[in-house]
Amino acid sequence: MAGETVELGRVRQMWHLLEPLHAVVYYAPEVFGEAEKLGYATDVRWPSYFAWRPAPLGAVSAEVVSAVFYSFSPRMVAEYVPAAWEVADPAEVLAARTRGMDGTYRALFGDRADGPGIAEAAALARRAAEAVDTAGRPLAAANAALPWPDAPHLVLWQAATVLREHRGDGHVAALLASGLDPVEALVGFAGIGAASAGTFRSRGWSEEEWSAAGERLVARGLLDEDAVATGAGRALRAGIERRTDELAAAPWRALGSEGTARLAELLGPFWVEVLSSGLLPSETTLGIGKV
Repeated sequence: MAGETVELGRVRQMWHLLEPLHAVVYYAPEVFGEAEKLGYATDVRWPSYFAWRPAPLGAVSAEVVSAVFYSFSPRMVAEYVPAAWEVADPAEVLAARTRGMDGTYRALFGDRADGPGIAEAAALARRAAEAVDTAGRPLAAANAALPWPDAPHLVLWQAATVLREHRGDGHVAALLASGLDPVEALVGFAGIGAASAGTFRSRGWSEEEWSAAGERLVARGLLDEDAVATGAGRALRAGIERRTDELAAAPWRALGSEGTARLAELLGPFWVEVLSSGLLPSETTLGIGKV
């Protein structure tokens, strides 16, 4: 059991290290610049978010995006999809996404974007990403099917993206198995203090939907009347996160403990650079560091 705990701790550590390297795509000015060139509104992040993230799936419908993203209100998704594909087709979006991340990583990392450290990290991350099992994981499968770029810093970003979507697809499976619907998953996560309710409600659910989900969780004994998680609610969430780690472990087992440890070491300075840039919000719906 001790070895398993260490292994799953490392799995979660790799998520913590890679998530910011991926997520900067939704906040960096270089990426917003590419979105604006395509014709997307950039005064808020959602028009480009709903282009960048589902583009590997092709010109899919709002219903498909709602299904694979899981936690967003279908009404919110429908505001942006399929309108996103009327602005630019997915191939154009993917090309712009790559250009935007090229500019972003070069701005963040300077000469290190072409250095040996990022090249070694990219090679290790790619090995892990190529080991993902995509069965039942649509976002991971779609990103894994994209051609690999030539530049190592872009290989690193693509690998980070494949790995985070692989984990995310597994997280959705864990939520489904727990019996939590999309809005219940958010209300329950807010209940353990992973982030404020306001942050979670950015996913577009109405006051009535949010309240009704809270009532259902109270009835299940997962929340108290103040919308704070009970012991049972915390135990359920801990089980979901553990199952998510288990489902995300295969790429790291394939890379091996030595390779994974080396990648963690290499990623550290780049992770610090992204976090210290101020580009990422201080509070997100992911609960990193809270679960």
